[in-house]
Amino acid sequence: MGEYKKYWLALIGVLIFAFGILGYYGVEVYRQSPPIVSFVDDEGKVFIEEESIYKGQEAWQSIGGMQLGSVWGHGAYQAPDWSADWLHKELVAFLDIKANKLYNKKYDELSDEKKAELKVMLKKEYRTNTVKNDTIVLSKDRIKAIDTVRQEYLSLFGDDPKFDKLREAYAMKTNTLPALQNRKELNDFFFWTAWATATNRPNSDVTYTNNWPHEPLIDNVPSSENIFWSVASFVILLAGIGFLVWFSSFYGAKEDEKLEAITQDPLKKLELTPSQKALPKYLFVAVALFVFQFMMGGFVAHYTVEGQEFYGIDVSQYIPYSLARTWHIQASIFWIATGFLAAGLFLAPIINGGKDPKYQKLGVDLLFYALLFLVVGSFAGQYLAIANIMPINLSFWLGHQGYEFIELGRIWQIILFVGLVIWMVLLLRGFVGGFKAGGDKNLLAIFAASAIAVGLFYGAGLFYGQRSPIPVMEYWRWWVVHLWVEGFFEVFATASLAFVFVSLGLASKKMATFATLASASIFMIGGIPGTFHHLYFSGTTTPIMAVGASFSALEVVPLVLLGYEAFQHYRMQFAQTWAKTLKWPLYCFIAVAFWNMLGAGVFGFLINPPIALFYIQGLNTTPVHAHAALFGVYGFLALGFIWLAAIYIYKDKEFNDTLMKVGFWSLNWGLMLMILTSLLPIGIYQAVASLEVGMWYARSAEFLQSEHLQMLRWIRMIGDTIFIVGGICFFIQICKFIFGKPALKA
Repeated sequence: MGEYKKYWLALIGVLIFAFGILGYYGVEVYRQSPPIVSFVDDEGKVFIEEESIYKGQEAWQSIGGMQLGSVWGHGAYQAPDWSADWLHKELVAFLDIKANKLYNKKYDELSDEKKAELKVMLKKEYRTNTVKNDTIVLSKDRIKAIDTVRQEYLSLFGDDPKFDKLREAYAMKTNTLPALQNRKELNDFFFWTAWATATNRPNSDVTYTNNWPHEPLIDNVPSSENIFWSVASFVILLAGIGFLVWFSSFYGAKEDEKLEAITQDPLKKLELTPSQKALPKYLFVAVALFVFQFMMGGFVAHYTVEGQEFYGIDVSQYIPYSLARTWHIQASIFWIATGFLAAGLFLAPIINGGKDPKYQKLGVDLLFYALLFLVVGSFAGQYLAIANIMPINLSFWLGHQGYEFIELGRIWQIILFVGLVIWMVLLLRGFVGGFKAGGDKNLLAIFAASAIAVGLFYGAGLFYGQRSPIPVMEYWRWWVVHLWVEGFFEVFATASLAFVFVSLGLASKKMATFATLASASIFMIGGIPGTFHHLYFSGTTTPIMAVGASFSALEVVPLVLLGYEAFQHYRMQFAQTWAKTLKWPLYCFIAVAFWNMLGAGVFGFLINPPIALFYIQGLNTTPVHAHAALFGVYGFLALGFIWLAAIYIYKDKEFNDTLMKVGFWSLNWGLMLMILTSLLPIGIYQAVASLEVGMWYARSAEFLQSEHLQMLRWIRMIGDTIFIVGGICFFIQICKFIFGKPALKA
């Protein structure tokens, strides 16, 4: 460790502390999940069986799950949040039943005094926890209210012409779930999710979902703990920023070592190895999947306007909204991951002294075809599941798991994990040669550790099962989405870029090692326990909210200094006389710093405090953060890696400067316009509706199909079109590299 000892000890201490918190409160998630029980009437006759709820969850997963509306706020945004929607409709039906029974009138026809009296009865009926011996007794009036909502949902998910207009507003295909028995079981699952949002935990005055969703009829409002930890998160954020600025002023202003002047790019002197020559197919497929992803994104965005049609053509029966959105999200993960994998495989022989380990090319080729099989197979499985061709009992394994960002069936998920492990082994085989060489190995060590983390931590997504309770599934799902993607990919990117820049003579090894170790510690101290900020209202307890709010505020702290990082990347093109050839990869890395600050920092903290997320979870404010952070940060990172590898694989070819300029700025401005002219304004309108009326209303067809919101969706086409132009320019550029003729040089 040498002079870096205190940095290594700090990083190890952070990891032990952070994972200790994540694991300790993970046990709390398991223990405190809302119980799945049987529901009986007041005579003891079974009304809803526990088994029926589990089967309903499986049916929900098979039709796309979180890609068709949402449950407890997580999922797609066009159809309702089914838990909030069911709860409100059941409450309204119950009030009407009681009003008719007591006063022979509808609830809306009663005086304010009588309405208040019924609301007291309503709250007592719904908020009181009556779980006893794994059974809950429902009153006759509540069963009538449940049956009222049941009939609507049975028709909505079937083919009843009465609900054609509503299905169109929700972008649902006719016969979303054809079998009547499956629809009945789906209803039982939706009822249970609504029950958990309305029922207080034992010995508590908040519900299993911490009073989410906002529902004034039963006083589902922010708890005192919600408000306290929201204020605390702001204080922690300010304190963290202050400490970081203070620390960087005293310890971060050290002069970098003077760089030795190099007349020629060191990496261009190296002869390409067979495994590096095998990488163009990775680069092509990555950018081709990028094109597929943003084309499907435009398709999904259009569904929000026309519902079941694409410019008048009914395509919902062939590629419904839930399938299009599944492919859009899954393709994004595939192409970004492929870009990262290609970068690692390109660097492995360089680290190994410019030569391939034995059978490296064979491993690279086999991994590529395995990944290709994975993409095609998982996409086909998702189609067969959502098209109702695949039996429901097979869907979780071969079709659609139903969970956002981990949509691919479990078999495909296992194949992806095995592929990542193979990639990790291929990478580490190259690192062995690097460790045997002389010199300081600290930077290589953190690079190797990050590669191991990327290879292994996707496996966290295998720790939940088909029937796992939603809180348990969410716990492990966010290990993948938050820890694997936003945590360890971030460290891998930092370490790999540091290694490349040091190898090129654009940064000193000493400062790059210090910066990488320090950055890893800062990322992890907030990022690991901060995973819990996704679980505030997912059937977890107050301590989860406290940990998530406190540590996720720290995630934003290092992002305030990203302007300096962007400047450093910009300056690198002038550090050596030949370095201007790296202009476009460096521009991609500059974009990463900008979008990290805006997308992960500003837009991330917008939905981070519990009090904010209480009202806006599941609204269009979430895709604002998702688009800006996922593409703005990891998308541009992957593109930067792709262009960096392409420069050295195609030494005899040059960038088309006009093509790259149009592509780069179109992607950035297209993304910005998509957010500022459409997603963010719609999200703000929804937030006001949620605050004033309730979550159910902010996600209702009545509100979302209003004229001004429809106009904002049409306006999004401007940003989408500009973005698509940029993506196509980048695709043409990679084709010019791979299939074009060498450039003529003087």
